[in-house]
Amino acid sequence: MEEWRLVDLGLAEPLMAQTFYEAVAIAVDKGISPNTLILVQPSKPYVCIGYHQELEKEIDLDYCRRRGLPVIRRGQGGGAVYLDSNQLFYQVVASERSEVVPVKVDALFEKILRATVEAYRRLGVEAEFKPLNDVVVKNKKISGNGAGRQGSAIILVGNLILDVDYDSMAAVLKVPSEKFRDKMARSMREWITSLKKELGYVPPLDEVKKVFIEAFQQVLNVELKPGQPSDEEVKIWREEVEPRHLSHEWLYMPELHHPDLAGRRSVRIADGVKVAEAVHKAKKLIRVTAELIGDRLVDVMLSGDFFMIPSSVHRKIELALRGARLNRDELLNRVREVYQETRAETPGLLPEDIVEALMKLEAFIEKYPPGTHPYVE
Repeated sequence: MEEWRLVDLGLAEPLMAQTFYEAVAIAVDKGISPNTLILVQPSKPYVCIGYHQELEKEIDLDYCRRRGLPVIRRGQGGGAVYLDSNQLFYQVVASERSEVVPVKVDALFEKILRATVEAYRRLGVEAEFKPLNDVVVKNKKISGNGAGRQGSAIILVGNLILDVDYDSMAAVLKVPSEKFRDKMARSMREWITSLKKELGYVPPLDEVKKVFIEAFQQVLNVELKPGQPSDEEVKIWREEVEPRHLSHEWLYMPELHHPDLAGRRSVRIADGVKVAEAVHKAKKLIRVTAELIGDRLVDVMLSGDFFMIPSSVHRKIELALRGARLNRDELLNRVREVYQETRAETPGLLPEDIVEALMKLEAFIEKYPPGTHPYVE
Protein backbone atom coordinates (compact mmCIF):
# COMPACT_ATOMS: atom_id res chain seq x y z
CA MET A 1 0.00 0.00 0.00
CA GLU A 2 1.40 3.40 -1.02
CA GLU A 3 1.66 6.13 1.61
CA TRP A 4 0.52 9.56 0.43
CA ARG A 5 0.49 12.98 2.06
CA LEU A 6 -2.83 14.67 2.86
CA VAL A 7 -2.69 18.48 2.87
CA ASP A 8 -5.81 20.34 4.05
CA LEU A 9 -5.38 24.04 3.22
CA GLY A 10 -8.77 24.94 4.70
CA LEU A 11 -10.05 28.27 3.39
CA ALA A 12 -7.51 29.89 1.06
CA GLU A 13 -7.61 33.05 -1.03
CA PRO A 14 -8.70 32.28 -4.63
CA LEU A 15 -5.34 32.24 -6.35
CA MET A 16 -3.79 29.91 -3.80
CA ALA A 17 -6.90 27.69 -3.72
CA GLN A 18 -6.81 27.42 -7.50
CA THR A 19 -3.09 27.08 -8.14
CA PHE A 20 -1.10 25.85 -5.13
CA TYR A 21 -1.25 22.29 -6.45
CA GLU A 22 0.91 23.46 -9.38
CA ALA A 23 3.75 24.15 -6.97
CA VAL A 24 3.25 20.70 -5.46
CA ALA A 25 3.35 19.19 -8.96
CA ILE A 26 6.64 20.94 -9.72
CA ALA A 27 8.06 19.57 -6.47
CA VAL A 28 6.75 16.06 -7.18
CA ASP A 29 8.29 16.21 -10.65
CA LYS A 30 11.62 17.16 -9.05
CA GLY A 31 11.33 14.24 -6.65
CA ILE A 32 11.32 16.42 -3.53
CA SER A 33 7.64 15.98 -2.55
CA PRO A 34 5.51 12.87 -2.07
CA ASN A 35 2.31 11.93 -3.84
CA THR A 36 -0.28 14.28 -2.38
CA LEU A 37 -4.02 14.82 -2.00
CA ILE A 38 -4.92 18.48 -1.33
CA LEU A 39 -8.26 19.63 0.06
CA VAL A 40 -9.10 23.34 -0.08
CA GLN A 41 -11.96 25.81 -0.34
CA PRO A 42 -11.72 29.31 -1.85
CA SER A 43 -12.27 31.96 0.81
CA LYS A 44 -14.21 34.20 -1.58
CA PRO A 45 -15.82 33.92 -5.04
CA TYR A 46 -13.88 34.10 -8.29
CA VAL A 47 -14.13 33.07 -11.93
CA CYS A 48 -11.94 30.41 -13.51
CA ILE A 49 -11.42 29.83 -17.24
CA GLY A 50 -9.92 26.83 -19.02
CA TYR A 51 -6.38 26.85 -20.36
CA HIS A 52 -7.51 26.91 -24.00
CA GLN A 53 -10.33 29.46 -23.73
CA GLU A 54 -10.43 33.04 -25.04
CA LEU A 55 -11.08 35.26 -22.04
CA GLU A 56 -13.23 37.94 -23.63
CA LYS A 57 -15.38 35.44 -25.55
CA GLU A 58 -16.20 33.45 -22.43
CA ILE A 59 -16.45 35.93 -19.55
CA ASP A 60 -18.47 39.10 -18.92
CA LEU A 61 -15.49 41.09 -17.70
CA ASP A 62 -17.53 44.22 -16.93
CA TYR A 63 -19.74 42.22 -14.55
CA CYS A 64 -16.69 40.64 -12.90
CA ARG A 65 -15.09 44.06 -12.38
CA ARG A 66 -18.27 45.47 -10.85
CA ARG A 67 -18.52 42.51 -8.48
CA GLY A 68 -14.79 42.53 -7.68
CA LEU A 69 -14.45 38.94 -8.91
CA PRO A 70 -10.89 37.85 -9.74
CA VAL A 71 -10.53 35.96 -13.03
CA ILE A 72 -7.97 33.14 -13.04
CA ARG A 73 -6.82 31.02 -15.97
CA ARG A 74 -6.14 27.49 -14.80
CA GLY A 75 -3.44 25.19 -16.13
CA GLN A 76 -5.94 22.55 -17.31
CA GLY A 77 -8.56 22.60 -20.04
CA GLY A 78 -12.31 22.71 -19.56
CA GLY A 79 -14.88 25.49 -19.42
CA ALA A 80 -15.40 28.79 -17.64
CA VAL A 81 -16.98 28.56 -14.20
CA TYR A 82 -17.93 30.64 -11.16
CA LEU A 83 -16.45 29.21 -7.95
CA ASP A 84 -16.91 29.99 -4.26
CA SER A 85 -16.66 28.38 -0.83
CA ASN A 86 -19.65 26.16 -1.66
CA GLN A 87 -17.15 23.88 -3.41
CA LEU A 88 -14.65 21.63 -1.69
CA PHE A 89 -11.74 21.16 -4.09
CA TYR A 90 -9.71 17.96 -4.22
CA GLN A 91 -6.40 18.14 -6.06
CA VAL A 92 -4.46 14.96 -6.74
CA VAL A 93 -0.75 15.20 -7.57
CA ALA A 94 1.21 11.98 -8.07
CA SER A 95 4.34 10.76 -9.75
CA GLU A 96 3.86 8.76 -12.92
CA ARG A 97 5.81 6.04 -11.10
CA SER A 98 2.91 5.53 -8.69
CA GLU A 99 1.41 2.07 -9.10
CA VAL A 100 -2.11 3.23 -8.28
CA VAL A 101 -2.52 6.20 -10.63
CA PRO A 102 -3.17 5.54 -14.35
CA VAL A 103 -1.01 7.47 -16.78
CA LYS A 104 -3.67 7.65 -19.53
CA VAL A 105 -6.06 10.52 -18.92
CA ASP A 106 -9.34 8.74 -19.58
CA ALA A 107 -8.34 5.90 -17.23
CA LEU A 108 -7.18 8.48 -14.66
CA PHE A 109 -10.60 10.15 -14.64
CA GLU A 110 -12.41 6.85 -14.40
CA LYS A 111 -10.35 5.59 -11.45
CA ILE A 112 -10.04 8.74 -9.33
CA LEU A 113 -13.68 9.69 -9.84
CA ARG A 114 -14.71 6.35 -8.41
CA ALA A 115 -13.62 7.92 -5.09
CA THR A 116 -15.83 10.95 -5.74
CA VAL A 117 -18.78 8.70 -6.61
CA GLU A 118 -18.22 6.59 -3.51
CA ALA A 119 -18.02 9.67 -1.28
CA TYR A 120 -21.30 11.04 -2.60
CA ARG A 121 -23.00 7.64 -2.12
CA ARG A 122 -21.80 7.44 1.47
CA LEU A 123 -23.31 10.88 2.00
CA GLY A 124 -26.66 9.62 0.69
CA VAL A 125 -26.53 10.74 -2.95
CA GLU A 126 -26.82 8.17 -5.76
CA ALA A 127 -23.97 9.48 -7.88
CA GLU A 128 -22.48 7.90 -10.99
CA PHE A 129 -19.40 8.42 -13.13
CA LYS A 130 -20.17 9.94 -16.53
CA PRO A 131 -17.32 9.83 -19.05
CA LEU A 132 -15.28 11.79 -19.79
CA ASN A 133 -14.81 13.68 -16.53
CA ASP A 134 -18.07 14.25 -14.69
CA VAL A 135 -19.92 12.80 -11.73
CA VAL A 136 -23.70 13.00 -12.08
CA VAL A 137 -26.90 12.34 -10.17
CA LYS A 138 -29.76 11.34 -12.49
CA ASN A 139 -27.73 12.94 -15.29
CA LYS A 140 -27.30 16.20 -13.36
CA LYS A 141 -23.69 17.27 -12.87
CA ILE A 142 -22.48 17.26 -9.26
CA SER A 143 -18.71 17.33 -9.82
CA GLY A 144 -16.50 18.81 -12.54
CA ASN A 145 -12.93 17.62 -13.07
CA GLY A 146 -9.80 18.37 -15.06
CA ALA A 147 -6.42 16.74 -15.57
CA GLY A 148 -2.94 17.64 -16.69
CA ARG A 149 0.76 16.94 -16.29
CA GLN A 150 3.81 18.72 -14.95
CA GLY A 151 6.75 16.77 -16.28
CA SER A 152 6.52 13.37 -14.60
CA ALA A 153 3.76 14.53 -12.22
CA ILE A 154 0.17 13.54 -12.98
CA ILE A 155 -2.54 16.01 -11.92
CA LEU A 156 -6.29 15.66 -11.40
CA VAL A 157 -8.42 18.43 -9.92
CA GLY A 158 -12.12 18.39 -9.09
CA ASN A 159 -14.78 19.39 -6.61
CA LEU A 160 -17.52 18.24 -4.31
CA ILE A 161 -20.40 20.69 -4.78
CA LEU A 162 -22.03 21.63 -1.48
CA ASP A 163 -24.40 24.28 -2.87
CA VAL A 164 -24.77 26.31 -6.09
CA ASP A 165 -25.27 30.02 -6.75
CA TYR A 166 -26.98 29.59 -10.13
CA ASP A 167 -27.54 33.29 -10.77
CA SER A 168 -23.86 34.13 -10.29
CA MET A 169 -22.82 31.15 -12.42
CA ALA A 170 -24.89 32.54 -15.30
CA ALA A 171 -24.01 36.19 -14.66
CA VAL A 172 -20.25 35.79 -15.17
CA LEU A 173 -20.57 34.23 -18.63
CA LYS A 174 -20.53 36.15 -21.90
CA VAL A 175 -23.92 35.76 -23.57
CA PRO A 176 -25.62 37.41 -26.57
CA SER A 177 -28.50 38.88 -24.52
CA GLU A 178 -29.99 39.08 -21.03
CA LYS A 179 -32.88 36.91 -22.21
CA PHE A 180 -30.35 34.24 -23.14
CA ARG A 181 -28.70 34.64 -19.72
CA ASP A 182 -32.04 34.00 -17.98
CA LYS A 183 -32.49 30.88 -20.08
CA MET A 184 -28.97 29.76 -19.17
CA ALA A 185 -29.66 30.19 -15.45
CA ARG A 186 -32.81 28.08 -15.81
CA SER A 187 -30.88 25.40 -17.67
CA MET A 188 -28.21 25.36 -14.96
CA ARG A 189 -30.89 24.71 -12.35
CA GLU A 190 -32.04 21.74 -14.40
CA TRP A 191 -28.62 20.24 -15.16
CA ILE A 192 -26.33 21.10 -12.21
CA THR A 193 -27.04 19.88 -8.71
CA SER A 194 -25.45 19.85 -5.24
CA LEU A 195 -25.52 18.13 -1.88
CA LYS A 196 -27.98 20.74 -0.63
CA LYS A 197 -30.31 20.23 -3.58
CA GLU A 198 -30.17 16.44 -3.32
CA LEU A 199 -30.30 16.08 0.46
CA GLY A 200 -32.16 19.24 1.46
CA TYR A 201 -29.19 20.36 3.58
CA VAL A 202 -25.41 20.64 3.47
CA PRO A 203 -23.69 18.04 5.67
CA PRO A 204 -21.04 19.35 8.10
CA LEU A 205 -17.82 20.10 6.23
CA ASP A 206 -15.75 17.89 8.53
CA GLU A 207 -18.05 14.98 7.68
CA VAL A 208 -17.75 15.63 3.93
CA LYS A 209 -13.95 15.70 4.18
CA LYS A 210 -13.82 12.57 6.33
CA VAL A 211 -16.04 10.64 3.92
CA PHE A 212 -14.03 11.70 0.87
CA ILE A 213 -10.69 10.85 2.52
CA GLU A 214 -11.96 7.39 3.45
CA ALA A 215 -13.35 6.79 -0.04
CA PHE A 216 -10.12 7.97 -1.66
CA GLN A 217 -8.00 5.65 0.48
CA GLN A 218 -10.25 2.69 -0.27
CA VAL A 219 -10.57 3.22 -4.02
CA LEU A 220 -6.87 3.91 -4.62
CA ASN A 221 -5.60 1.54 -1.93
CA VAL A 222 -3.39 4.20 -0.38
CA GLU A 223 -2.81 5.44 3.15
CA LEU A 224 -3.12 9.20 3.62
CA LYS A 225 -0.88 10.78 6.25
CA PRO A 226 -1.73 14.36 7.30
CA GLY A 227 1.02 16.82 6.43
CA GLN A 228 1.77 20.42 5.58
CA PRO A 229 3.11 22.20 2.49
CA SER A 230 6.89 22.16 2.51
CA ASP A 231 8.99 25.33 2.57
CA GLU A 232 10.19 24.49 -0.93
CA GLU A 233 6.61 24.20 -2.25
CA VAL A 234 5.68 27.56 -0.75
CA LYS A 235 8.81 29.08 -2.32
CA ILE A 236 7.93 27.60 -5.73
CA TRP A 237 4.42 28.99 -5.47
CA ARG A 238 5.60 32.46 -4.46
CA GLU A 239 8.40 32.69 -7.03
CA GLU A 240 7.01 30.76 -10.02
CA VAL A 241 3.31 29.95 -9.88
CA GLU A 242 1.83 33.10 -8.37
CA PRO A 243 3.70 35.57 -10.65
CA ARG A 244 2.76 33.56 -13.74
CA HIS A 245 -0.94 33.54 -12.90
CA LEU A 246 -0.95 37.22 -12.02
CA SER A 247 0.63 38.18 -15.33
CA HIS A 248 -1.26 39.75 -18.21
CA GLU A 249 0.51 37.35 -20.56
CA TRP A 250 -0.96 34.29 -18.83
CA LEU A 251 -4.51 35.63 -18.49
CA TYR A 252 -4.71 36.82 -22.10
CA MET A 253 -2.63 33.98 -23.53
CA PRO A 254 -4.61 33.09 -26.72
CA GLU A 255 -5.20 36.73 -27.58
CA LEU A 256 -1.49 37.57 -27.25
CA HIS A 257 -0.46 34.58 -29.34
CA HIS A 258 -2.85 35.68 -32.10
CA PRO A 259 -3.25 39.48 -31.94
CA ASP A 260 -4.63 39.63 -35.49
CA LEU A 261 -7.33 37.04 -34.78
CA ALA A 262 -8.39 37.68 -31.20
CA GLY A 263 -11.89 39.03 -30.76
CA ARG A 264 -12.70 38.75 -34.46
CA ARG A 265 -15.82 37.24 -35.92
CA SER A 266 -16.31 36.71 -39.66
CA VAL A 267 -14.99 39.74 -41.55
CA ARG A 268 -13.22 40.61 -44.78
CA ILE A 269 -9.87 42.27 -44.17
CA ALA A 270 -9.01 42.97 -47.81
CA ASP A 271 -9.77 41.47 -51.19
CA GLY A 272 -9.20 37.75 -50.87
CA VAL A 273 -8.15 37.99 -47.19
CA LYS A 274 -10.71 37.04 -44.55
CA VAL A 275 -10.97 36.21 -40.88
CA ALA A 276 -13.61 33.57 -40.19
CA GLU A 277 -14.81 31.69 -37.13
CA ALA A 278 -16.37 28.24 -36.82
CA VAL A 279 -17.53 26.18 -33.84
CA HIS A 280 -17.80 22.40 -33.62
CA LYS A 281 -19.27 20.51 -30.67
CA ALA A 282 -17.93 16.99 -30.25
CA LYS A 283 -17.73 15.67 -26.68
CA LYS A 284 -15.91 18.95 -26.08
CA LEU A 285 -16.41 22.30 -27.79
CA ILE A 286 -13.76 23.58 -30.17
CA ARG A 287 -13.73 27.05 -31.71
CA VAL A 288 -11.57 27.87 -34.74
CA THR A 289 -10.67 31.42 -35.74
CA ALA A 290 -8.63 31.60 -38.92
CA GLU A 291 -7.14 34.09 -41.33
CA LEU A 292 -7.67 32.84 -44.87
CA ILE A 293 -6.46 33.73 -48.31
CA GLY A 294 -8.87 31.92 -50.56
CA ASP A 295 -9.05 28.44 -49.01
CA ARG A 296 -5.54 28.57 -47.52
CA LEU A 297 -4.97 28.99 -43.77
CA VAL A 298 -2.60 31.87 -43.03
CA ASP A 299 -3.03 31.69 -39.26
CA VAL A 300 -5.21 29.61 -36.94
CA MET A 301 -6.34 30.04 -33.33
CA LEU A 302 -7.90 27.06 -31.54
CA SER A 303 -9.88 27.60 -28.36
CA GLY A 304 -12.60 25.84 -26.37
CA ASP A 305 -13.31 23.77 -23.28
CA PHE A 306 -11.18 20.77 -24.32
CA PHE A 307 -8.17 19.16 -22.63
CA MET A 308 -4.80 18.78 -24.35
CA ILE A 309 -1.92 17.00 -22.63
CA PRO A 310 0.79 18.15 -22.82
CA SER A 311 -0.54 21.69 -23.07
CA SER A 312 2.10 22.56 -25.69
CA VAL A 313 0.23 20.37 -28.21
CA HIS A 314 -2.30 23.16 -28.67
CA ARG A 315 0.27 25.61 -30.06
CA LYS A 316 2.05 22.95 -32.14
CA ILE A 317 -1.21 22.12 -33.94
CA GLU A 318 -1.85 25.79 -34.68
CA LEU A 319 1.61 26.18 -36.19
CA ALA A 320 1.33 22.96 -38.17
CA LEU A 321 -1.88 24.15 -39.80
CA ARG A 322 -0.37 27.34 -41.21
CA GLY A 323 -0.26 27.21 -44.99
CA ALA A 324 -2.63 24.25 -45.27
CA ARG A 325 -5.60 24.33 -47.59
CA LEU A 326 -9.12 23.52 -46.45
CA ASN A 327 -8.75 19.97 -47.64
CA ARG A 328 -9.87 17.29 -45.20
CA ASP A 329 -7.06 14.83 -45.95
CA GLU A 330 -4.31 17.46 -45.83
CA LEU A 331 -5.59 18.90 -42.55
CA LEU A 332 -5.99 15.49 -40.94
CA ASN A 333 -2.46 14.44 -41.93
CA ARG A 334 -0.99 17.60 -40.39
CA VAL A 335 -2.93 17.23 -37.14
CA ARG A 336 -2.15 13.53 -36.84
CA GLU A 337 1.57 14.21 -37.31
CA VAL A 338 1.51 16.50 -34.27
CA TYR A 339 -0.35 13.87 -32.24
CA GLN A 340 2.24 11.25 -33.17
CA GLU A 341 5.19 13.55 -32.53
CA THR A 342 3.98 14.69 -29.11
CA ARG A 343 2.10 11.53 -28.03
CA ALA A 344 -0.78 13.89 -27.33
CA GLU A 345 -3.81 12.99 -25.27
CA THR A 346 -6.96 15.00 -25.95
CA PRO A 347 -9.73 13.11 -24.13
CA GLY A 348 -13.11 13.84 -25.65
CA LEU A 349 -11.50 15.37 -28.74
CA LEU A 350 -10.16 13.48 -31.79
CA PRO A 351 -7.96 14.81 -34.59
CA GLU A 352 -11.03 14.37 -36.79
CA ASP A 353 -12.97 16.81 -34.55
CA ILE A 354 -10.34 19.51 -35.06
CA VAL A 355 -10.54 18.96 -38.81
CA GLU A 356 -14.34 19.03 -38.72
CA ALA A 357 -14.21 22.45 -37.06
CA LEU A 358 -11.76 23.69 -39.67
CA MET A 359 -13.86 22.40 -42.55
CA LYS A 360 -16.82 24.43 -41.28
CA LEU A 361 -14.87 27.48 -42.43
CA GLU A 362 -15.85 26.44 -45.95
CA ALA A 363 -19.37 27.69 -45.30
CA PHE A 364 -18.00 31.20 -44.75
CA ILE A 365 -16.04 31.08 -48.01
CA GLU A 366 -19.10 29.87 -49.93
CA LYS A 367 -21.32 32.53 -48.37
CA TYR A 368 -18.89 35.38 -48.95
CA PRO A 369 -16.80 35.01 -52.14
CA PRO A 370 -14.02 37.61 -52.52
CA GLY A 371 -15.34 41.17 -52.45
CA THR A 372 -18.88 40.34 -51.26
CA HIS A 373 -18.71 40.41 -47.46
CA PRO A 374 -20.70 43.38 -46.09
CA TYR A 375 -18.22 44.30 -43.33
CA VAL A 376 -14.73 45.64 -43.87
CA GLU A 377 -12.31 46.47 -41.07
